[in-house]
Amino acid sequence: MKKDEFFLTWRGLHGDANISGIVKAWLSISYMVVKPLSKVRITPNVLTILGLLFGVLLYANAKTFWAPALLVLSLICDGIDGSLAIVTNKSTKWGAILDSTVDRLTEIFWVLALYKVGADLNLLIIVLLAASVQEYMRARAAGLGVSEVGIVTFAERPVRASFVFIVFISLQFNFTIYNQIIIFWLALQLISLFMLSRFTYSKLR
Repeated sequence: MKKDEFFLTWRGLHGDANISGIVKAWLSISYMVVKPLSKVRITPNVLTILGLLFGVLLYANAKTFWAPALLVLSLICDGIDGSLAIVTNKSTKWGAILDSTVDRLTEIFWVLALYKVGADLNLLIIVLLAASVQEYMRARAAGLGVSEVGIVTFAERPVRASFVFIVFISLQFNFTIYNQIIIFWLALQLISLFMLSRFTYSKLR
C-alpha cells in the first residue's frame, strides 16, 4: 500500500478527519515503521497486546531507570497497531474494540506506576476517572451516530502519556514534583472533558 492510499484509508476510518500538521507527521512516521513490519508475521493485535505488556512492565519497574523507556515502547506499540492494520488490510471491528479496551487497561497501569513512585492516590483516581469519562463519551457518541472525530482536546491520550513521561524523567533527576505535574494534568483533563461535553451536546441535541 502506498502512502497516499494509507492516508485515504485512515481518513475513512476516522470520520474524514483532516490530515495535516502533527497528525500528518505522525502518520508518515508510523507508515515508515509499519512497512517493514508488514513483511513479517506480526499482526496488529499482537502489537496491541505488546503495548499492554509494556504498560505492565512499566508498573513493575516504576522505580527503575527503565521506566521512561518502557512507557515509550508501550506508546509506540499502541501508536502503530492501527497503521499496521491499515497497511496489511487487517482492520477489523474486533481489533478496534481490543485496541480501545487495551488502551484503558494500559492507562490504569500507568496510574498504578505513578502511585508506586509516590503520587497522591486521590489525584490519580480523579484524573483517571476524568480521562475514562472523556473516552467513553466520545465512543458512546460515535455509537449514537456522531461520525465526526470531534474536537482535539488539551488532554488526549498522547498528552496524558506525556505527563506520565515527564514524571518519570523528573524522577531520574530526583525531582519529586509528581503531584504538581498531576494537578496540572488534572486541570487540563477537566477542561478537556468540559470541551468534549459541549461538542457532544451540540451534535446530539
